[in-house]
Amino acid sequence: MNHLIHNRIVNFIWGIADDVLRDVYVRGKYRDVILPMTVIRRLDAVLEPTKEKVLSMKNQLDEAGIANQHAALCQTSREAFYNVSAFTLRDLKNRAKQHQLKADFQDYLDGFSPNVQEILDKFKFRNQVPTLVEADILGNLIEKFLDSRVNLSPKPVQDVDGTELIAALDNHSMGTVFEELIRRFNEDNNEEAGEHFTPRDVVKLMADLIFLPIADKIESGTYLVYDGACGTGGMLTVAEERLAKLAKDHGKDVSIHLFGQEVQPETYAIAKADLLLKGEGAEAENIRYGSTLSSDAFPSHEFDFMLSNPPYGKSWKTDLERLGGKGDLKDPRFVTQHADDSEYTMATRSSDGQLMFLANKVSKLKNATRLGSRITEVHNGSSLFTGDAGQGESNIRRWIIENDWLEAIIALPENMFYNTGIASYIWVLTNRKSAERCGKVQLIDATKWFAPLRRNLGKKNCELSEEHIRAICDLMVNPAETDNSKVFSNKAFGYWKVTVDRPLRLAVDLSSARLERFESSCARAKEEPLTKLVLRVAERLGTGPHLDFNAFMSSCDADAELHGVKLTAKRRKLLQSELCDTIEGASPVLRKIHKQDKVAPDPIYGLFAAEINGKSCTVEYEPDITLRDNEQIPLLEDGGIDEFFRREVLPYTSDAWIDSGKTLIGYEISFNRHFYQPAPMRTLEEIAADIHALEQETEGLLEQFVGEAER
Repeated sequence: MNHLIHNRIVNFIWGIADDVLRDVYVRGKYRDVILPMTVIRRLDAVLEPTKEKVLSMKNQLDEAGIANQHAALCQTSREAFYNVSAFTLRDLKNRAKQHQLKADFQDYLDGFSPNVQEILDKFKFRNQVPTLVEADILGNLIEKFLDSRVNLSPKPVQDVDGTELIAALDNHSMGTVFEELIRRFNEDNNEEAGEHFTPRDVVKLMADLIFLPIADKIESGTYLVYDGACGTGGMLTVAEERLAKLAKDHGKDVSIHLFGQEVQPETYAIAKADLLLKGEGAEAENIRYGSTLSSDAFPSHEFDFMLSNPPYGKSWKTDLERLGGKGDLKDPRFVTQHADDSEYTMATRSSDGQLMFLANKVSKLKNATRLGSRITEVHNGSSLFTGDAGQGESNIRRWIIENDWLEAIIALPENMFYNTGIASYIWVLTNRKSAERCGKVQLIDATKWFAPLRRNLGKKNCELSEEHIRAICDLMVNPAETDNSKVFSNKAFGYWKVTVDRPLRLAVDLSSARLERFESSCARAKEEPLTKLVLRVAERLGTGPHLDFNAFMSSCDADAELHGVKLTAKRRKLLQSELCDTIEGASPVLRKIHKQDKVAPDPIYGLFAAEINGKSCTVEYEPDITLRDNEQIPLLEDGGIDEFFRREVLPYTSDAWIDSGKTLIGYEISFNRHFYQPAPMRTLEEIAADIHALEQETEGLLEQFVGEAER
């Protein structure tokens, strides 16, 4: 359908809203009437030719006492749905009395088959009927939708000779009409248009990225296509059409089944109606209502192809709570076994659940087929780098990359979407990489490949042309190193996050003022015996400051043993917190002492050689948490962690060590790092010319000011 016809239909429906609803509904509520009425008129137009036959069949079935009538009525209507009321919309438009029109219209709605009833219920359209009747606009609304100049049916309007008068409005075209209407309604409501649908140029690219790399491997057979955030179903429709065409072009006979889940009732209803109108009643049952994250409608399914535009930057806190919260999360989609961790958790921040949709898809990969599965999913930039090592976002990236599922990421131009101008990226995953792609990830920078729109659609001011889509897909099919395409080892995106500690160095102050404060603290803590112990030790050691906390504690231990005082953990803590100060020149505080024949020194990891009481030993020091730092070390670092530490840390802090128990692995992907191109520096001649021009301009101004002053 060309853009002129598309715009004419959108403007026609929008005009109905303004003409009929203006004085009854605020603009933000037009959608509550217009969207369901558009679906109803589309269904009604399809059912009109077989209406009498359906009513006749209904009477026969009733007289025969047959209870299960659905299949027979669908067969009679030649559709996946039917209406057994006595009316069509044309019958209703001439009702003079509003009271009778209300009753007949409600009877008409009640006459639809159960699968359409669910659609009406999700629209909550029956709630609008009293308002339409009371305002005396229901008849006018029906009449407007029956305008003979516009065809909302998926079948063409023909004359008696079969000549086409008005072209059919196929499901793909109707989907774009619905999406444009939703975008306009959302603009009036200040809502997010992009939550509902994805621009068709982006959808086409996503479909091509799934299918083109394996187009010559598609065999005759059955394929399952899934979208876990399906909106109005447009992405599924485009994917189905693209797969069917590629299969036909390669001489293959394929059967395609669509599966989707949608949490917004309105867009779910549109998606389901779309499949019903395609005559695919069974397929329509594969579009499920509910939250994909907390109530997966296909927990035991695996799919051949999966694609989505999940909501990004949107909270999934409610879903997380339904799943038990982060502490009790058990869903196998989000808690798995990986990297020697039997409970590898992939719960992201509750403020943004977009990567959870990707994890959901990965859990549905087919492992027993030759083609496996392929996934495309569009995200904003936060999915590339948000989340520290060990956190949910990083864990998902690590899980995907270390399993070698990530094939490529494509950076799209800004302002591609209707509700946001921020950067967006298409992730491409598969569990059947080609031999040349194994262990590698391709990054494609397509940010400069776009054509401007003549008129902005929300924040969307550009689109991908056929040439742009072809150029991106060519790089996917034939991965090459160019200015816009780079291929990296999987490990290029990984890093170790290491915790670097330095020893705690304490000086003991036994001055009279400090002892007085210590005595008060002990009194409050009811630890008077400790005061007497410290006073005895202070008398022997003097006021200090004493730069060896270990020697001080040895004196305290000796006194405690002599006088029968137990130095509990609480009392040791009081000694340290009330009598000590951190001083750089003090001796490190000992934490553990090991025999060297049991534990060998390894200073990089906090095991230091020492001599205590004339014996060689290996010691560990207490860390000073105020000096604790972290280093991010690439997995591809030459020499690994140890060499990096020797080169970058020890020359500046010779007493530092790595706490190996806190080392984590993280993954992040930075397009800027790999594709950033600094602006070329200006030449000296250009700079000199600018300076000279400024001097000339300034000189002229100065002469002007001086001349005015002299006058």
